Amino acid sequence: MKRGLIHWDRTELPPAAFEARLDGVRRTLAERNLPALVVYADVWRSNQARYLLNFMPYWNRSLAVIPREGKPILLCGLSPRVYPWIRSVTVLEEIRPSGNPARGLLELASAERWKRIGILDLPLLPQEIAAPLCAGPVEVVNVPSNGFSEQGSAGLPGMDDWELLMRRRAAQMARKTLAEELAQGAGAPDCQLVGRLERAFRRAGAEDLVILLSDGRTVPIPARGKVLREGFSVTVALEYRGHWVKLSRPQASVQVAESLENHWKILLHDFQRLAEPPIYTELLSGPYPYEFCDRFELRPGDLFAFHVEFRAGGRRLFYGDSCRFGETGPELL
Repeated sequence: MKRGLIHWDRTELPPAAFEARLDGVRRTLAERNLPALVVYADVWRSNQARYLLNFMPYWNRSLAVIPREGKPILLCGLSPRVYPWIRSVTVLEEIRPSGNPARGLLELASAERWKRIGILDLPLLPQEIAAPLCAGPVEVVNVPSNGFSEQGSAGLPGMDDWELLMRRRAAQMARKTLAEELAQGAGAPDCQLVGRLERAFRRAGAEDLVILLSDGRTVPIPARGKVLREGFSVTVALEYRGHWVKLSRPQASVQVAESLENHWKILLHDFQRLAEPPIYTELLSGPYPYEFCDRFELRPGDLFAFHVEFRAGGRRLFYGDSCRFGETGPELL
């Protein structure tokens, strides 16, 4: 199920957090002499719209328009019957039906007499939306997210304390549940473990999950109905209130698990200078929930997942966690 109940707990993530983020957008628009910024969102690429507006679509594509003066406007192809729900879980008040997002945006620009508009990460915009915009009467300007803010990371327009708090809550949920469920997996079909994890994570508030397993011979892959033996590993990508984290844990004795964790921490400290053992890094703070990234290109402010493959007793074991690239280097989130 893609995204369970989406709920906005304003005591957990207050409206003031989004007001501050939108103020930052407006300052950038003023500096660049742009009347509005357009943010694309779909069911998978929603990190940026979620960060700025708390908007996480279940399906379809949308354009969020943030004027330099005035409140944000959402152009989307969703049925009006879901507009009350969207307003209840986002900072959006004005929602306009738009089966053709490009046309809707051009009509809005014409009505507002905008001659130029900024598009967040224009090269990543789907071609069927980008082409008519680039050929239209309004000049579209690329606003790259990696240069959006002095505080910015490679994907989000800034990384504030609220963002870090929510990501850490998601990571703590993942660590706790994996620690409780992992020991019960050996001797049963892998799909049973996945089912237990799914139930535990959903009950804890996870909206989306991707669970992969390794039997010690392969990289983590989807469950296949095979019986798990001692020495398997689980990789979990988890979304909590729209905030994604990713972890890998091996099923092993306490001694082996602690040894791998300690070795992982040493490798994390020097991971940009290491080639072995196999190291995998994924950007968490980009426009997508997670995507491969070159660890040598990570910069302060980035959130990323760091996985290491170890060999023990002829088996492949995987350990990984979600991290932040701080001012003094990488650190556990």
